[in-house]
Amino acid sequence: MKLQVIDAAGQSVEAIDADDAVFGIEPNEPVVHQTLLAQLAARRSGSANTKSRGEVRGSTRKLRRQKGLGMARVGSANSPIRRGGGVAFGPKQRSYVQKLPKRMRRLAIRSVLSSRASDGRLKVISDFGLDQPSTSNMAAALQAAESGRSVLIVTAESDANVRQSARNLPGIDVLPADTLNVADMLGHGSLLVTVDAVRRIEALWGGERASGRPRAAVEA
Repeated sequence: MKLQVIDAAGQSVEAIDADDAVFGIEPNEPVVHQTLLAQLAARRSGSANTKSRGEVRGSTRKLRRQKGLGMARVGSANSPIRRGGGVAFGPKQRSYVQKLPKRMRRLAIRSVLSSRASDGRLKVISDFGLDQPSTSNMAAALQAAESGRSVLIVTAESDANVRQSARNLPGIDVLPADTLNVADMLGHGSLLVTVDAVRRIEALWGGERASGRPRAAVEA
């Protein structure tokens, strides 16, 4: 498929060929949803912890005798129904990580990229022309690109000039192509990708990686 490339002034300069296996597939929404949930779950610390009645410090002696006092039967002071006692069925430290097959993770990324490309919310820019960090130049480039107020900028590699130029702009985030993920893409209204980042994305998730089959199997 063809992707139009603009410059920092918002003018169309060329059209580049993009891998259909990455930017032109039919999005698989169930896989995208499952991958998003897994990624958000993995961000949870799972550090909540409570003590059961067996873990609370204190005597396990029965507070009073069973019969003859006309009062309810009670056990130790560590009972969950008493102040300072343990917690019944309270949270424990745990991991919320959900394991997903590699093919599903790759398919989810390609699905989001294809969806953004089909509805016009993925734009390709030649470069930002930043020799040094400049928030005003970055803001002007984003306004010329008409990407909206919530933009994820994707570069081929970590670019300090782009990152420092965009860090004070609300709703704008920068990621290198190697760390591109479903949650960050869905968390922004549009994507602004450099040409070099497009090639890096194709190398990561296109070609044989898109089919999920090793080279030997393809050749056979």
